[in-house]
Order: sequence, then C-alpha cells, then structure tokens
Amino acid sequence: MHTLLRLARSIDRINRAIGRLSGWLVLLMVLVGGFNVVGRYLGNALGQNLSSNGLIEAQWYLFSLVFLLGAAYTLQENDHVRMDVLYSGWPPRRKALADFIATLVFLLPFCGFALWFTWTPVLNSWRIQEGSPDPGGLPRYPIKSFILVMFILLIAQGVSQAIKSWGIYSGAIAPPSSAQSVPPVNGQSEAENDDDA
Repeated sequence: MHTLLRLARSIDRINRAIGRLSGWLVLLMVLVGGFNVVGRYLGNALGQNLSSNGLIEAQWYLFSLVFLLGAAYTLQENDHVRMDVLYSGWPPRRKALADFIATLVFLLPFCGFALWFTWTPVLNSWRIQEGSPDPGGLPRYPIKSFILVMFILLIAQGVSQAIKSWGIYSGAIAPPSSAQSVPPVNGQSEAENDDDA
C-alpha cells in the first residue's frame, strides 16, 4: 500500500501544479478579453481595427484550457458537483468505499470511453491541420489535443483518488477532516505536502 500511496502523492502533485497553472490562465484570459473590449471600442472611435479574430479566439482557447486543465485538480479538491443526499451523513469509511466504487465503476470507464472516442477526431484534426473558419483565426488542432490531455489527467487523478479511498477504507490512512472527501496521502496538510516537493 505504501508504494500505491506514493504513486497517488505524485499524481496529486502533478495535477495540483497543473491546476494552479490553469488558475493563472484565468488572469491571462481576462487580460486578453479586456484588451479585446478596449480595442474594439477604442478602434471604433479611432476608425481602426484594434482587435482580431485571432485575439477573440485566443480568449476562448484560454477559457478551454482553464476547463480542460483544471478538471483533474477539481476532482482532487473534491469540488465537482455531487448529490450529497445520503453521502453527507455517512461515516468516513462508508464514504471512502462509495468513492472507491464510484471511481472504478463510473469515473474511470467514462474517461476511458471518452478518450477512446475523442482520439480519432483529434488525430484527424492534426492530420488535416484543422484551422479556424474565420479569417485570421487560430488553428483548431492544438486546442483539440487538450481534450485528450484532460481525460488522461482525469484518469490519473481517478487512480489517485481510488488509492486514497481504499487507504481510508482499509485503515492505512486516516480519514479526512469534514471539509475533505479524500485526505492528502500521508495525512499532512496540502501546504506540508507542497513543502516536501
């Protein structure tokens, strides 16, 4: 179990770093969006075009990256939507068993199927070097690649969550505090885990 917990800890660190990166992408997205708005109105006043389709598409590229790169981190932080009608009143071991089963039965198969079904369209997009339908727009194939990245990161985080849930259920690691569903691997706080990096 110790080796599996080390694997879970490594996955958590990777997804935490990627999740934090996606947080910075929000700032960049807002800056690009602000530039687009100011450029459009200032350009109209000056009789110039200060915005472009490329900048407009860069804004939704960044939004897509925030979502696609942040999904696994959101899972790690237990911030995905869930129905807590029964779950919220359960003891930690029962929650851990439910999380373990749900990860194995729902999350991992769904991500596997999604990865399988998106693989060919993404490869085709690269093969034809799919571009924007708008003049001056950005190519589509790079952003489509991040669909695959998202599902790979979700699968990895699902494996980490399953390991930690089984650790709680089996008694190998301490149950989480009431604010968490699955605790950090070694029972340390997130900040302490970061210090070990």
